[in-house]
Amino acid sequence: MSGTPSTPNPPKARSGARTGSSSPWRNWAGTVESRPAREVAPASAEELAAEVRRAAEDGLRVKTVGTGHSFTAIAATDGVLIRPDLLTGIRRIDREAMTVTVEAGTPLKRLNVALAREGLSLTNMGDIMEQTVAGATSTGTHGTGRDSASIAAQIRALELVTADGKLMTCSADEHPEVFAAARIGLGALGVVTALTFAVEPVFLLTAREEPMSFDRVTSEFDALHAENEHFEFYWFPHTDNCNTKRNNRSAGPEAPLNPVTAWIDDELLSNGVFRLACSLGRAVPPVVPGIAKLSSRALSARTYTDIPYKVFTSPRRVRFVEMEYALPREAAVAALRELKAMIERSPLKVSFPVEVRTAPADDIALSTASGRESAYIAVHLYKGTPYRAYFTAVERIMTAHGGRPHWGKLHTRDAAYLSGIYPRFGEFTALRDRLDPDRRFGNDYLRRILGA
Repeated sequence: MSGTPSTPNPPKARSGARTGSSSPWRNWAGTVESRPAREVAPASAEELAAEVRRAAEDGLRVKTVGTGHSFTAIAATDGVLIRPDLLTGIRRIDREAMTVTVEAGTPLKRLNVALAREGLSLTNMGDIMEQTVAGATSTGTHGTGRDSASIAAQIRALELVTADGKLMTCSADEHPEVFAAARIGLGALGVVTALTFAVEPVFLLTAREEPMSFDRVTSEFDALHAENEHFEFYWFPHTDNCNTKRNNRSAGPEAPLNPVTAWIDDELLSNGVFRLACSLGRAVPPVVPGIAKLSSRALSARTYTDIPYKVFTSPRRVRFVEMEYALPREAAVAALRELKAMIERSPLKVSFPVEVRTAPADDIALSTASGRESAYIAVHLYKGTPYRAYFTAVERIMTAHGGRPHWGKLHTRDAAYLSGIYPRFGEFTALRDRLDPDRRFGNDYLRRILGA
């Protein structure tokens, strides 16, 4: 974290930690509700450390919540709920090391905009940017990439408060065993207070979106992955139609989407009309296949060139529930074909497209891409739609291929299963035993996935 500090947005004077009476907390999708004993909003890492020590004195567990975009109960607590609303902003930009250090509660949207103003960008990112930086990285949020990995893989150092209320900074050189695990720490190792990301000069991406048949996408999947820096596609259940997206670096010139066209495609059709279609499908399930055919045919090819966050991300205003599994990349096509066959022979009516992305192997202990090239298959259903039958059938297919569930999305796996598909699972749990022997940062979800 050396170098000359640069703070594009100097923080305003802020009040200290606020404590409030107990009130229910709910996540974005409405799948989780908890009632903490108290909520606090510390204004500094030191105040947060004091709150952890206070919780220990009171015998309470501690969890931090970002924007609630996880579908699992990873942030639920009956103890102290830490809201990082005051822990926001860029601490410093080091142009020599090409890093940015940012407070943990900073929304990705604000970080992306601030970096662009400074002529900088993350290398890769997910497809939404509503989450906080700590929430996104702690659960393994990712985009798609042939060579560039998840957001957590771009972390170069991090600061966290451990269970004894002390502040620890770790990197590849300082506490490297903690750094190896805490980049995707699931909130189990401590409370992240700041993250240092690698950045690069802002660049242009050309996005090419194109409808394609299911058979063509699956037969050419390896070639499409190899030929493009970032490839992903959506398959519409009950149809043979897919929409593909290829993002590659461009020398320019910049050629963004026409604002009117972008509003029609991304707001009116992909959010407004799609929400109405999903509501109709939830109320009258037999109409879902017909709606799916119309929806998939409404998409047309388009090409545009813009800065990264305007290409990688898009608005997602239709609320849903989601399950996502990371498979060995070579197993993706077989699993997807099995998924399609399962839906076709079942009475299920699936209104949401299935999303497929990829990632290179990384070296983070509990990353879903840890040690292996991966493909992600994500399934969704509109909020309020019964999902257990669909997700159970999908999960059966994914686990048969050695799938690893996304930590922030719905799944039923436990420590017994996960310890068998993560070679470094024992390394993570041993570190947890060392850093948090009393499970100050534990909850029921972590007990299930990591063991007691």
